[in-house]
Amino acid sequence: MTISDLPTLNASLNAISTVFISLGWYFIRRGFWRQHVACMITAVCSSTVFLTCYLIYHYHVGEKSTHFTAPGLVRPIYFTMLISHILLAFVTLPLVIMTLLPVFQRRWDKHRRIARWTMPIWLYVSVTGVLVYLMLYQWFPPASLALGR
Repeated sequence: MTISDLPTLNASLNAISTVFISLGWYFIRRGFWRQHVACMITAVCSSTVFLTCYLIYHYHVGEKSTHFTAPGLVRPIYFTMLISHILLAFVTLPLVIMTLLPVFQRRWDKHRRIARWTMPIWLYVSVTGVLVYLMLYQWFPPASLALGR
């Protein structure tokens, strides 16, 4: 695996997080708390590995990261999604931590109250992370990437 493989790995980890956040929500809504716990642990782990790989990638690539070059209507759609993704990504980590802490104290009421906010934001960030990757690397790749395929 090389540094250039990390964006694909990151998108895969975001997709895994999306699936397990969704399953965790599904299970807790039906009262299956053990399955909920397993799904949320998996989502936290995949998100943690994602964040690690993301930081490694940007440490090595720095300013040379790929720029979105598609013209037309797709451009403002991409940047609107990217900006909302980035802003909410900054909020997600503290929210996930604040949602987990009451679990260790067995404060289910507090966990539930915070999770109502955390789940949709975390889910949005995970889904838009995959969409940003697809738009940037698959659907509208810059000419330099498209030629290298």
